[in-house]
Amino acid sequence: MSISPAVSTQQNPLKGMTIMASAMFLLPTMDAIAKYMASFEGMSPGQVTFYRFFFQIVCMLPLLATETGRSAFSAKRPWMNLLRGALHGAASLLFFAAVKYMPLADVFAIYFVEPFMLTALSALFLGDKVGWRRWLAIAIGFVGAMIVIQPSFEIFGLKALLPVACAFLFALYLFMNRAVGEADSPLTMQVMAGVGGTLFMTATLLAGASAGIADFEPSLPASALGLALLLILGSISGYAHMLVVRAFRLAPLSLLAPFQYFEIISATVLGYAIFGDFPNLSKWIGIAIIVSSGLFIIWRERVQSKLAKAA
Repeated sequence: MSISPAVSTQQNPLKGMTIMASAMFLLPTMDAIAKYMASFEGMSPGQVTFYRFFFQIVCMLPLLATETGRSAFSAKRPWMNLLRGALHGAASLLFFAAVKYMPLADVFAIYFVEPFMLTALSALFLGDKVGWRRWLAIAIGFVGAMIVIQPSFEIFGLKALLPVACAFLFALYLFMNRAVGEADSPLTMQVMAGVGGTLFMTATLLAGASAGIADFEPSLPASALGLALLLILGSISGYAHMLVVRAFRLAPLSLLAPFQYFEIISATVLGYAIFGDFPNLSKWIGIAIIVSSGLFIIWRERVQSKLAKAA
């Protein structure tokens, strides 16, 4: 895979859509591994999150050696990139904590309020124009999230709100991507995010262990299978996101954005196959409302973009 700072001008929408779909089906495997490690290997979500970022760096070393070497660590905006990594680390920690207690599909459904939060942040802080139709879609999307959260809240309590907090932090992470812009290459940004996430989780594990919080308890893999799964986790976290970068070079954002919802399909299949979890009717209704609202926002973005170009 070619990793270049410049955005490719050679578009191939079909290839881009294929790569994006593959990445979206693959990424929930990372979360299934995190749930497996917590459920069957007795590893805390905090420790799994640390390994997720640490092994991301380790598994990307071959690409570093062949593509850019140590220059990948020479970020033009190092502190911004490290902060991105810390935000990503905090969001991943909340997500992995959520999947420890809740079904994968439920967590993903609630988490998908993130595009609504990102739209709102862009409107409030970057001055992006968001009309009443998109604000209404955001409100309806949150209603869908409440439909999924309500039964989960009765069963899991405040833990059902972990995906909401995760979505907010990840929206901030994506918001910062716009701030960093194209100053650094995608590979540099990914590596520095891995460093920032690892440093953040090291501090979090030390603080959590001192406070005696079980979900932050440091530990080593209990088996060879556990170690292998953590290596796979690191590989997916690094290279699947590079697939997303590649996809966005081949096709426009408006065409690829709806493929994010493929993650719900993959998460549902994995949740049922590995853990025996399957959403009930009310949760499917909530998922449908969230996805429909998100697709409407994407469609309105395409309409506004075309109008702006025509003006």
